[in-house]
Amino acid sequence: MAMKVLVVDDEPPILEFMKSKLEPLGCEVLTMVDSRQAAELVGTQKLDGVFLDAGMPYMDGFKLTELIRNSKSNGQVPIVMLTGRDDAETMRRGFKSGISFFLGKPITGERLEKLFMVMRGAMLTEKRRYTRLPFHTTVTCESNKKSVKLDSINISAGGMLLAPTESVTVGQEFDLEFTLPQVQAPLRVRAKALHFHPRDGVGIQFLNLSPEDNAAIQRYITGAI
Repeated sequence: MAMKVLVVDDEPPILEFMKSKLEPLGCEVLTMVDSRQAAELVGTQKLDGVFLDAGMPYMDGFKLTELIRNSKSNGQVPIVMLTGRDDAETMRRGFKSGISFFLGKPITGERLEKLFMVMRGAMLTEKRRYTRLPFHTTVTCESNKKSVKLDSINISAGGMLLAPTESVTVGQEFDLEFTLPQVQAPLRVRAKALHFHPRDGVGIQFLNLSPEDNAAIQRYITGAI
């Protein structure tokens, strides 16, 4: 499962170095020298991790981090700040903007690999939130004491796609009930409709999953059941 990683730095040699070290670790690496272009990409592509320079023209790493944290798809991704400064004020400012880790310059392959191994678990979790597996079952949706049965199309750790229907409207919250393969008890999940397309279906986000339901969905997605 390749990780899609974005590296943003206004020094091309650093981009080349990062790409050469991250690709052998199983990453699809996107590199950009212009933070403005990176800001546009964050709004259009789902990423699994971001490495960005602290000091860049146009938009520095702190502002870019704030933008990523406020994005719809990438708000939870691990973000690493590349910086030659290790003073307390820089680190406080970085953590306040949403930085997950710091990697000091000059960057070495050994330190980069060690940090990536630390990040990997969080990146996999983030990837599973958006990785949708085909999943066909009957889902009962209940709202305001009204119940309707719908067909599911796929499932992820964060939600489901249901067959197109006018019974569910965007923004509506309701209770779902469905059964996973090899799980005896049905899952009962609070959910919200995020988007609707007459051809593709209704995108559903899970809300406040119980630890048991979350574990069951994770086992299904990872192939443990």
